[in-house]
Formats: sequence, C-alpha cells, structure tokens
Amino acid sequence: MAPRARLAWWCLLLAWVTGACGPCGFQPDAGVKVVVPAMPTTLDWSHSDPESWANYPVMLATQRGLTVLGADHSVRPGLAERWERTRDEKGREVYVFHLRRDVRWSDGSLLTARDFVVGWRRALRGRERGEMADLDGASEVLALQERMAPEAEVRAAMERVGVEAVDAHTLRVTLVHPRSYFLARVANVYIFYPAPAADLEGRADEEVRDYFDRPRDGRPLALGPYRVESWDRAGERVRLVYNPRSAFPPPMVPGEAPVPVITLMKSEIGPALYERGRVDFVFVDSAAALRVKRPEDLQREPLLSTYYLAFNTERAPLDRPEVRRALSRALDREALVAGLLPASRPSHVLLPPELPGAASTEEAARLPHYEPERAKQELAGVPGLERPLRLVYRAGDNFVPEVAIAERVAAQLARMGVQVVLEARSDFMAEVARRTAQGPRAYDLYLRRLGGDYAHPNTFFTLFEREGNHQTGWETQAGGEPMGRFERLLEAADGEADEARAHALYTQAQEVLVGEQAVIAPLYHPDRYFRARDTLRGLDVDPFNFLALRTLRRSAPEPKQAEVAP
Repeated sequence: MAPRARLAWWCLLLAWVTGACGPCGFQPDAGVKVVVPAMPTTLDWSHSDPESWANYPVMLATQRGLTVLGADHSVRPGLAERWERTRDEKGREVYVFHLRRDVRWSDGSLLTARDFVVGWRRALRGRERGEMADLDGASEVLALQERMAPEAEVRAAMERVGVEAVDAHTLRVTLVHPRSYFLARVANVYIFYPAPAADLEGRADEEVRDYFDRPRDGRPLALGPYRVESWDRAGERVRLVYNPRSAFPPPMVPGEAPVPVITLMKSEIGPALYERGRVDFVFVDSAAALRVKRPEDLQREPLLSTYYLAFNTERAPLDRPEVRRALSRALDREALVAGLLPASRPSHVLLPPELPGAASTEEAARLPHYEPERAKQELAGVPGLERPLRLVYRAGDNFVPEVAIAERVAAQLARMGVQVVLEARSDFMAEVARRTAQGPRAYDLYLRRLGGDYAHPNTFFTLFEREGNHQTGWETQAGGEPMGRFERLLEAADGEADEARAHALYTQAQEVLVGEQAVIAPLYHPDRYFRARDTLRGLDVDPFNFLALRTLRRSAPEPKQAEVAP
C-alpha cells in the first residue's frame, strides 16, 4: 500500500474509533452513567478501610442498616421494624431489634439475625475494627488482636461480644455503656450492615476475598435496590444492576420506572462528558466554576458539615483563650462567603442547624460572633501579635472556596491590626501535625472542613477529643482541665437517654470548645453542588456528601408530537 493510501486508511480508522468510543477513550454503556470522584477501594463492607468515603456510593445503593434516617434526619425503622432499649443490672445498654420478615437478599434468601452476628464479627476483624468498640466485649477482642494472640483465644472472645441472634428474626445487641448516637450510627455507617452468613460462614479467607473482589453469578448479595454486577478496576468502573427482590424499591409514581443499570465511573473530564450528553450525573468540584455561568440543571444539597478556622493553642499569642475569642469575634462570616457560591450558610456555631440537637438561637448567641469593635479593643497591644500569623490550608480547587476564604480571613484580620501570611499545602495534614524544634506545631491557623458521619451531635465532637486528629494542642491548655471537662460532658451526653438533657450537655460541650476555649472559629456550613439529567429522580447527594442512589428512577420521555404537514 502506498504511504499516502496507508495514511488515509489510518485516519479513517482513527475517526471511526473515536466516533464510536467518545472522547478520551470513553466507552458507551447502557443505562445511567455517573461520574464519581473516586472508585471504591473494596466491596467488602464489613472489612472496609480508612478510605471508606470512596466506598459509600456502592454500599448505600446495595445494602441497608437496622435503621434509616428520615428527611428530618430522625431515626426510623430500617431492617428492624421495631426495637426495645433497656439497661441491665451492670449498667450496660441492651437493644432488642425485631427484624422485618419480608426482607430478602438478592438471591431470594431471607435476611436473618445471624447475618448481623457474622457481619459485625467480621467487622471486628476488619481494618476499621475500632469503630465497633461500643459493643460489650469488643475491647477484649481488639486487645487480643493488638498483641497478636492465638487465633483460638480471639475466636473465644468473639463469642462473648454483645451481638446475639435470639432467633431468626430477633437480634440482641449489648453496649458496654449507653450510647445515644447508636441508632443513628447503624443507619449510616456501613460496617454495621449485615453480611450474608450462608455465603460467608465456613469459607477460607482467600475465598471470602475472592467473593467480594470478583463479582459474578449475582454475588456479592445485596439488600438494597441495586447489586454489583461487575467491578472493572483497570477501567475504573462499577456496574450496578437493579435488584427486583429488594424490600426497599424506589418510590415511583405513574410514568416512572426504576433505572435498570447504573455505571459508576471515574473520569478527569466529567464536566465535559456531561456537556456532551455522555454521562447523566457529575459533581461540581470546583468552587471557581460556581462563580461563572451557572447551568440551569445545577442542584444543591446542604451538607451536615462545618468549615472552620482552627487555632494552634500551644503557640503564643494564641495560647491565650481570650486572644482566640477576640480573633473569632473579628471575623465577619457573611462577608467571608459573600458572592463565592450560589448560596451559602455562614455560621459561628459548630453544629449545623439541620442536625437534631443543634443550638437554639439563644444558645448560639452565647458563642463568639462578629463584634468588630470589641475585637479591635481586645486585640490592641496583645504581646506576640506584632509577628505575622501563618495560616495554612489545602492546596487545589474543590467545592469549598478555600483560597478566597483564606484571603478574606487575612484581609479581615488585617483591619484589626493582625497580619496573616497564607500558605497552601498539598501535604496539609502532615503540615498541621509538624512540630517546631521548640515543641509547638509550626502553624498558627488552619482551615478545614468537618463532615458528619451520622446525624447526631456526637459525630461533630469526636474530632476534638484527646484521641481526635484535631492537631490544635488544646489538651495542654490549663493543664488539660478544659478538655477533661469537655470529654466528661460528651460522655454524659452520649449516655443520656432523655433527649432534652442530652441536648443541654452537648450545648455545654460546644460552649467549652467554641466559646470558653475558642479552639476553633466556625465559618460556614458547606453545600455540595452537582448536575443531573431532569429525567432522573432520586439521583442526588445525601447530607453526608455521598452519592445517593437509593431512590433512583427515571421518568418516561414525553412522546414526540407528530409533525403536521404544511
């Protein structure tokens, strides 16, 4: 073949391939296509891993918990139709869950209490086993694994853990201490979901790994409206198919039908694929993009989340709570976020207003809020403020406008006579943990987002406990007395069955953290933006910032009108 003819032939072939496959190797697929920020790291919800956030879209679509959360974030029946909550003679909290009798796995087998026993025991051997520490007897199992005890000892201890199948439809759970957040946690934290005991018991570890790593023949089983049909790691795709046996079908009205196939995919060009009609959903992960032309199909989900400014309490002059409170009063939260987003929820409180147990207007008024004249007086002549304060934040664009907020924080504090030097860090967490040769951490201020894992005040406080990854050093303040008081308030609130008394205790804990000690200055409650086709219902984001596929259905397209000849 002549060179020119060969070149022409190759050009035709290239044009055919790119036309068939779409831009940048995009492979057409049936059903709804969704671009996600990351692929799951595992399909084994009991073992999980520390990067569990990437697994939630699949787990929430395919599994269910004992409870679910309503639109108002209240706890409602899920796999359990009802439960009793009591305390035994040792002060332990005991739940008896009565399971729904109409729930079946995707192969048609009935859900049983044994599925929870197997799932929770597997979670105690998994990579997030510390999350199960509230179960009675769990601490013994965790300690044995920590010192690499013989397998027989671990198995014997596992039999004593407080999760028991009373009969096929009754599950008894014993917690070592009362925990007011437990019912909210089992709704959303997927390591508490049941596992198919009939499929997993008696299998070798390698067989179990293969069961989850290579979906096939309808496995792994599912309870939700979808199950995993395939997981293409190289192509970064997960294919979900509708599960007609689910006891939790999407709520539909006439003219709607469940989506038969969903393909989750990772792509660096998700917005471009959406514009070209190649995918049906995409997150808007750039705050900068939200300040330009906003598309008509842009949607917003208010998150149970708080973006805050943290203080290095070990480094002068921020080692004094009165200085930290004054800096918090110097911040105009409304101005910090004005014009940066289509909508915003500026706030000076830690708990989002939609959260059950959030602060009332009167309670919020007691926390440091914008009082510029008072702040200026309190900051005047403070020793140590003659040096610039170093503020670090995460490098890179995301749905939180971090650069703009950091710049505005610096500008607002400059008007108070406080100079701030900004530094974007790709190694953000390592940098806020880094210590100077003198001992204290190297930063002065940092910006960070805290997202709730479940709909309960507890999830917003745990980060700031002694073992939490807050990196503020406030455990050293006043010899540790304020943090000790804070933790005692949380312990009492977590164990309080009466909602009003628990609320009062959580309110006091927030006043210690945000008010008295001013370890952080909350700035606003972020929202997540996304785009989705208008023919889809239930394809959105939940308040925990996870893709929600549990109610996905499609409206039938409107019939085209026949053209009338002139």
